[in-house]
Amino acid sequence: MFVYEKKLQYPVRIKNTNPKLAAVIISQYGGPDGELGASLRYLSQRYAMPYPELKGLLTDIGTEELGHLEMVGTLVHQLTRNLSEEQIRTAGFDAYFVDHTTGVYPQFASGYPWSASTMQVTGDVIADLTEDMAADGAMA
Repeated sequence: MFVYEKKLQYPVRIKNTNPKLAAVIISQYGGPDGELGASLRYLSQRYAMPYPELKGLLTDIGTEELGHLEMVGTLVHQLTRNLSEEQIRTAGFDAYFVDHTTGVYPQFASGYPWSASTMQVTGDVIADLTEDMAADGAMA
């Protein structure tokens, strides 16, 4: 069971809009290694974990990633709220805006929508944890 605190883990207070920056940050929301995929990856992989304490750890990480998703979504929203038509057009944000206006939609920075095909859940604990580290950038 999850408990939701009705506040961001870290406050996000952006005063100036910036659709160009939002168009890049959106990938951290719903891109191939973004927070949406990360949360679902951990929450799905936990079922194959044979050790209860590690299953709990994967659950904890997955719910933490949901908190990150909320913060990144807030960033994108604050960067795109109250845009003028000119700002939308000159930033190249018009294609996104036509479909989603100021809604926060999970997609790659390239505009490709989020897909579960960007994450892996094999049931093989070692393969899954290796994929998790690669997606989180821990394998340099």
